[in-house]
Amino acid sequence: MEDKYISEHIEYKDEERIRLGMMSSHRWRMDPKVLLFSMARYKFIAKMLAGKKDLLEVGCGDGWGTNIVAREVGSIHCVDMDPVLIKECEEMRTNERITFALHDLRKGPVSPARDAVYLLDVLEHLEKEDEDAFLKNVAASITADGVCIVGIPSLESQEYASKPSRATHVNCKSGNDLKATLEKYFKNVFLFSMNDEVVHTGFSKMAHYLICLCVGVR
Repeated sequence: MEDKYISEHIEYKDEERIRLGMMSSHRWRMDPKVLLFSMARYKFIAKMLAGKKDLLEVGCGDGWGTNIVAREVGSIHCVDMDPVLIKECEEMRTNERITFALHDLRKGPVSPARDAVYLLDVLEHLEKEDEDAFLKNVAASITADGVCIVGIPSLESQEYASKPSRATHVNCKSGNDLKATLEKYFKNVFLFSMNDEVVHTGFSKMAHYLICLCVGVR
């Protein structure tokens, strides 16, 4: 009997092989599970914002997870304040509906206003004194009836975080604190908990990660 191999049915060109971005490669080398958890957060974004025409991602990093969201929406404009990461995003871009730009939301909003904005693993890196200006500019980057999704590691999770991670996580929050903070800028805020790749509505103090869905700009 003639052997049949799966590889015979995979169509690709060598030049079309995809490489991981800088941040994603680091996560894969250090602990592949962390990359899985990150991608699960992007899947949540994709499901919640499916059908939206024009999105803004704040703090896109190496842009790897953005491709998950792009399959469900019209277009995504991604911004980050790190010029090295934005340069890599541009060099690795494979989707014409995703654009990248260098922008610091502490200094001003992104225009024009989009249907929705999301930021994952961004807020915890901000100094407390920058938080108000940053969130005001995030809200100003969305249409009046737009949606905002914010994801951060919980304050309770920091007991188990690595030393380098804790050094840069200067603004983690508990679930109720995150919700109260975002309610200053949005009329409705819905809090979700997340452990590993699972999003749920369980007790937030036992959550490793927090996600808030915000609707209606104040």
